[in-house]
Amino acid sequence: MNRIILSALAGVALLLAGCEDDAAPQATGADRDEHGCLPSAGYQWCEETGQCERPWELAEREDLEKTPEAFAAFCGNPSS
Repeated sequence: MNRIILSALAGVALLLAGCEDDAAPQATGADRDEHGCLPSAGYQWCEETGQCERPWELAEREDLEKTPEAFAAFCGNPSS
């Protein structure tokens, strides 16, 4: 019985040791791109407006199709 308990505890210890992460957690909003836009919040850079835009909000405001292609065409972004 003691062997089973010790084996189980050793297994749990090994599993927990494998979960250790040396990397520091990234702070929320720390994923800004080269223009200062927050991709995790849906923002992308738009050359036409000169600011970070959410594609669906820009599409609504400018009466564009809500597609990545329409956003890229309007904003002049070759790889959006």
